[in-house]
Amino acid sequence: MPAQTDTLLRYRPYRGALRGPGWAAVAMARAALRLMARRRLYWGLFALVLLVFFFFFYGQYLVVWIPSQLAAGTVQVAGVRVPVTDFTRFLDRLALNGTAHTFGNFIWFEGYAVVILLALAGSVLVGNDFHHKSLPFYLAKPIGRWHYVLGKCLGVGAVVNLATTLPAAILWLEAGLLIDWKTYYLDNLDLLAGILGYGAVLTVTLSLLVVATAVWVRQTVPMVMVWMGLFVLLRLLAGWVVDGLKADPEWRLIDLWNNLYLVGAWCLGIDPATLRPNPQPAYWQAAAVVAGVCGGCGLYLRRRVQAVDIIG
Repeated sequence: MPAQTDTLLRYRPYRGALRGPGWAAVAMARAALRLMARRRLYWGLFALVLLVFFFFFYGQYLVVWIPSQLAAGTVQVAGVRVPVTDFTRFLDRLALNGTAHTFGNFIWFEGYAVVILLALAGSVLVGNDFHHKSLPFYLAKPIGRWHYVLGKCLGVGAVVNLATTLPAAILWLEAGLLIDWKTYYLDNLDLLAGILGYGAVLTVTLSLLVVATAVWVRQTVPMVMVWMGLFVLLRLLAGWVVDGLKADPEWRLIDLWNNLYLVGAWCLGIDPATLRPNPQPAYWQAAAVVAGVCGGCGLYLRRRVQAVDIIG
């Protein structure tokens, strides 16, 4: 018995494949996703994301189905006969026809759920590491400080892409099947590239912003308040100044989500004159603001993470 106990307690070397410290970022991202998956609140917010997706998914189908009902003059929605003209006017406003506006509008509306989701996730994924003084133990391992930041950004980026880029790509596939798959896919490869570009912009910007905000405020309630100020209060203020006071459209640059939407519209090749609300600042101005936000978050993270003492 003592010999068996000694064998069990004896040091056993790691026999798996050794990899570089960069793989530690992947491990931290995987752990972050598992941590979020354990909380019911995040599943509820993902249900809201899916609700918006299914609205657009079935909306595209209705755009194809309704013309077959034009002879009747009405369509039946939830047991109620609705005039075709009224129903199609509502769908036309959302541009559920497989064009660039379809995917731009979809990601715009998904933003409401994504912002809430990331605001709640930031303090759990990053803020607790600073609040409970666990970051020095991470950095005591053979990884660099930027490996830690990269791991957290990968976790946030995975959430962003699951909620925006992947559903938008599925809508692109559905549009081809509904319209004419023989010509739609080849003629609209630029739209798929635009969706991926829009998703990349959201991933980089929102992941850096989540990590930087969580490092700054650390707690859930303050982080939610900061994000509501960034994405709700500033949006209302920009709309009031531009639409209400008829000021220069450059005032909309204080609305970060609108700036991300403009950069995404640039990736999708949308004509600026067709954007809503209008007028809007130039695409390059919005891109400059987004780049400035990313650069500011990167510099802030560099200063805060380097200030952490490593436990030897």
